[in-house]
Amino acid sequence: MPKLAKARRRSGEGARAIDIYNHPLRLTADPARVVVRPFHLSWQAAGIEISRTARLIGRVMQLDAVGVETELAIVYRDFGQRHWQTRLVFERRFEDLAKEFELRGYDQLKGLAGPQRELIGAYFCHEYTYAAAALMNPSVVPHVDQSGLRTGQIRFVMSLRAVGEGHISSIVFREGIVETGRKLHLQPEPPFATAASQLFEDMAKSSPRVVVHRNPESTLSGTVIFPITEAQRNGLEDLRLVEFHHDDGRREWIGTYTAYDGKRIQSEMMRTCDFHEFTLEPFTGSASVNKGMALFPRRVGGRYCMIGRQDGENLFLIRSDTLEDWGDGQMLIQPKYPWEFIQIGNCGSPIELPEGWLVLTHGVGAMRKYSIGAVLLDREDPSKVLGRTHEPIIAPLDGERNGYVPNVVYTCGAMVVGRDLFIPYGIADSSVGFAFVSLASVLQALGVVPNKTAEPTEVLASA
Repeated sequence: MPKLAKARRRSGEGARAIDIYNHPLRLTADPARVVVRPFHLSWQAAGIEISRTARLIGRVMQLDAVGVETELAIVYRDFGQRHWQTRLVFERRFEDLAKEFELRGYDQLKGLAGPQRELIGAYFCHEYTYAAAALMNPSVVPHVDQSGLRTGQIRFVMSLRAVGEGHISSIVFREGIVETGRKLHLQPEPPFATAASQLFEDMAKSSPRVVVHRNPESTLSGTVIFPITEAQRNGLEDLRLVEFHHDDGRREWIGTYTAYDGKRIQSEMMRTCDFHEFTLEPFTGSASVNKGMALFPRRVGGRYCMIGRQDGENLFLIRSDTLEDWGDGQMLIQPKYPWEFIQIGNCGSPIELPEGWLVLTHGVGAMRKYSIGAVLLDREDPSKVLGRTHEPIIAPLDGERNGYVPNVVYTCGAMVVGRDLFIPYGIADSSVGFAFVSLASVLQALGVVPNKTAEPTEVLASA
């Protein structure tokens, strides 16, 4: 784990210093993190021909009691200590199969004994290394539970993009506490990870909207959300979480992400009120075929607002009367400085400050180097740009240049903590680092005089 000392990075020659502390903690990919996932065989019934699935189940049912117990003992010897409540996982997988068989007119699964049920369930599960290749592109929001904290502390939820076998991306989480004084405490990962599951009743519905549930006995830090729909089958990428405040006072955590099917991309959103139940739903409208959409944390001027990159190069402001449908937006920012000449995009949802909407940006420059900057938008009319950083706030250091995609620093969302921005960020598409950046120095780099009449912690602090 590389340890970075407290440092000040300058925005450029002659520019004001950006006061930034690089926390020594690093999160890296871990091939030992595995989860049990359903293993699916395609249904291939034709006329009176039974399916491949039914044939496999038939082979297991032909084993006598001793054979079943012997094979089951081998399974538990190999996998019982690698997963949480393995027996229950197999039983639930069998129940899903039994319900599917019943829907299709098969009845041979009725009345089976416990060991047969477990062994059949085991044949339709497999281990998956969900974070073997990379862990990257985090976003962070205040946790739904802020109880039991001292003054200056905020409990947070961080989402991360985990890349595993087959280069398929999924969504994972870490919980922790951050506090003034630039202190960070991550909650330990549980020894076992569990996949969020879709109820059979929800699976039977033909709808682009799907609902998944966290295992009631699993922590959020041990939960993985995998692709479910055909549009998502090659990955759920770069979740940008925001704590959204509805006009009626309700709070909801909404994340925008990119669904990838191997050929096409589309933007979708994840919605939750408690981080136990998650609704995944595709956007509609012309903007939905692009990636990198980031939702404002409240309606502005009576409308929902997004920052997006509709043409792959420039930043747009998109407005809508609904959360689900997003059409064409208006050009907001074009590449202007050398560090962003290739393209500019957002690095998470806008953060509301007394001075305006702070939007972290990413710019791509020579040698395809990704850096993080910022712009400030008017609070009442976010189409007005009040300032932008001439130089990056965070650029790859020598210790952050190597990885799966070199020369990249990237975040999907930050959070205000006291007088700092707390920014978890991806490093070379391989690992995750943490930075604390002085808000005052960012505003000065934007050419804005900080509003000293309000503390940053008194305004909406999520991104």
